Amino acid sequence: MPRTVRRRACASKTIALSSSLLPLLTVQVSAEEAPAKTSELPAVVVTSPSEPNAAAKKIAKKKPTAPKAVVPTGPSASTPVSEANVVDNIGAGAGSQSPPVGSRSGSLTVPTTAEARAELDTTPGGVDLVPDTAYKASTPSATVKDVLDYVPGVFVQPKWGDDSRLSIRGSGLSRNYHLRCLQLYMDGIPINTSDGFGDFQEIDPTAFRYVEVYKGANALRFGANSLGGAINFVMPTGYDADLFGARTDIGSFGFHKLATSSGGVYGPADYFITGTWQEQDGFRDHSNGESVRGSFNVGYRLSEYVETRFYLNSNWVRQRIPGEVTKASALSSPETAATINVINDWQRNIDTVRLANKTTIRVSDGTLVEFGAFNVDRHLMHPIFLWLDNTYDDYGGFARITDQRSIGGFKNQFVSGVNLVNGRIDSRYYLIGPGAAKGPLLQRSFDSSENLSVYAENSFYVLPDVALVAGAQFLHATRDRDPVLNRTAGSSEFDIWSPKGGVLWNVQPGWQIFGNVSRSAEVPSFDENTIVTSFDTKAQRATTYEIGTRGGNADFNWELSLYRANVDNELQCLNAFTGNFCVVVNADKTIHQGIEAGLGAAVWKSIFETGLRPDKLWLNAAYTFSDFRFDDDAAFGNNELPGAPRHFLRGELLYMHPSGLYAGPNVEWVPTAYYVDNANTFKTEGYAIFGAKLGFDNGGPWSAYIEGRNLADQAYIASTSIVGNVAGTDQALFNPGNGRAVYAGVQYKW
Repeated sequence: MPRTVRRRACASKTIALSSSLLPLLTVQVSAEEAPAKTSELPAVVVTSPSEPNAAAKKIAKKKPTAPKAVVPTGPSASTPVSEANVVDNIGAGAGSQSPPVGSRSGSLTVPTTAEARAELDTTPGGVDLVPDTAYKASTPSATVKDVLDYVPGVFVQPKWGDDSRLSIRGSGLSRNYHLRCLQLYMDGIPINTSDGFGDFQEIDPTAFRYVEVYKGANALRFGANSLGGAINFVMPTGYDADLFGARTDIGSFGFHKLATSSGGVYGPADYFITGTWQEQDGFRDHSNGESVRGSFNVGYRLSEYVETRFYLNSNWVRQRIPGEVTKASALSSPETAATINVINDWQRNIDTVRLANKTTIRVSDGTLVEFGAFNVDRHLMHPIFLWLDNTYDDYGGFARITDQRSIGGFKNQFVSGVNLVNGRIDSRYYLIGPGAAKGPLLQRSFDSSENLSVYAENSFYVLPDVALVAGAQFLHATRDRDPVLNRTAGSSEFDIWSPKGGVLWNVQPGWQIFGNVSRSAEVPSFDENTIVTSFDTKAQRATTYEIGTRGGNADFNWELSLYRANVDNELQCLNAFTGNFCVVVNADKTIHQGIEAGLGAAVWKSIFETGLRPDKLWLNAAYTFSDFRFDDDAAFGNNELPGAPRHFLRGELLYMHPSGLYAGPNVEWVPTAYYVDNANTFKTEGYAIFGAKLGFDNGGPWSAYIEGRNLADQAYIASTSIVGNVAGTDQALFNPGNGRAVYAGVQYKW
């Protein structure tokens, strides 16, 4: 298991303070505001849309009514599931099929999948929810690509191991390593460091009940201070977890995975715990890796209207890096690693401990107050062209109120909150020698970040099915560097307002139309701030115009968004620095616009089986059109921004039998190449790769799958680094995709 990293004193005090206040928050609610209180703690066992866990059945004194299970209709609902393990309807206008917004049928602190879907559908813009039923039982569930493959507008480009380039609406395209312009959260706790740096190695897809995707400024509740938006990975609680679960997966390139979990409810307390061990040799040379990850949460009902929950997440990750190669090498010898990566044994290793508390108070039937605190202790050990040895201490807190009531006979929903994310990096750079030998210290500094965001949004229903939405967010951020050795002191400060306005029309149950105009902002990280530019980098600002629709029923569902973002001072790679590392500075003006379309449809029913549960042929597709370009730039005119294809399609066609058997092919298609440099002189290659899967999942204790990927064994380029000006045809920029692979897995739950 990962070694325990010491807990930072500042965050411990914050969490201790939060905990010490909890007894004071057991509020007395009047009869006019809430139901009458009982003489004992309530029975807090709730069935989820799936089978209730055994512990809940045995221990509950009484059982509240569970949310009504409905048939799968989301864009990812093509994953075979039984009637006992279904996902929730898309569209706020789902009538009786959707729970009331703000309702909590199980845990007060964590909405169920259905409740989270209903809350997302009050957003007049591009949002998605991916339930675990969409990927857990039918894929290895090893990377974020397994989770997000069928979310339109999200582009995941695998590199090696768990690492990928992740972009939403063209965010962070020139980030050649790690992540920028997108905020990642685990149960609302930041995965990104306080200065905006992000990574994927701490994400275990098997640990989550659902994943929320907020595109662009629709991530208002998380601060909306990034072009891409936010992704929130949400764990189960004891209320919707199985008493016991286990899975094993094996596959090509030495892939092995073991995972186990447990959850239950015991009177006023509940818990969920999971752990995963994973290793792989990797398709490419020098791409082997191993990880151990664990997550735990425990909740306690202090009263009928107050619940507190503690979270612990720990990660131990060791990963070799094969590096980028030339285009010719990527297409003719894709297994080959970059020579320097092998000689100096390039690696990315991370140890992380994440601790948090969240408390929720139901003040009245329509008012919910949430608050909490967190601390993240991270150690990055990263021998590359230098030996990076960085420790991160990130801490902060959050508070949020949601209020629903009638004003003058009109429905109104108000949301307001505050987020504090602070941190300090002990940044150390050593000389590196052959075999990742750690040489003398070259540079050291202490880098501090502070981020305070305050937001509010109000939805006023001028008609029973039409809401006018207005909101704003204020961000105060600072970046300060205290040099120790061979670094220059610097600081920057930002105060930014980001307003938003929109409209949401629930045309009929299961059908919404929406539109919005919103502003977003992104403060540069230390990388953008300090390499050459000496803390004079400006914040990236964008104004986004968006219209769209979403909805569906048992046999057909859709989502469609059209957007245009006018970006000022985009954080963009404009000059070559060393190798594939660029100086990221502010471009002048750029445009990000596109179309995001998702579709699920039963194209043929009752093929062999008729009646209430017929068999079906289900089509699932996600298409993204991207047009990202400079806007009359002095150097690059109206050139395309490099790094993303104009067209990207994921599709699958599955035969689904009511017994739980499913089978069918899938495709990933990038029909045209895209540029890798701002001068638009050098491109990747288009590709189409085909796969297929066969499996069984009837909602019972056992499920199994076998999946083939890139069955034609095509050599293709999965991702690329970006050059600020003109790319050389022999420059090492490209990451080959994996060759033919087969994966299989078995899961058991009780």
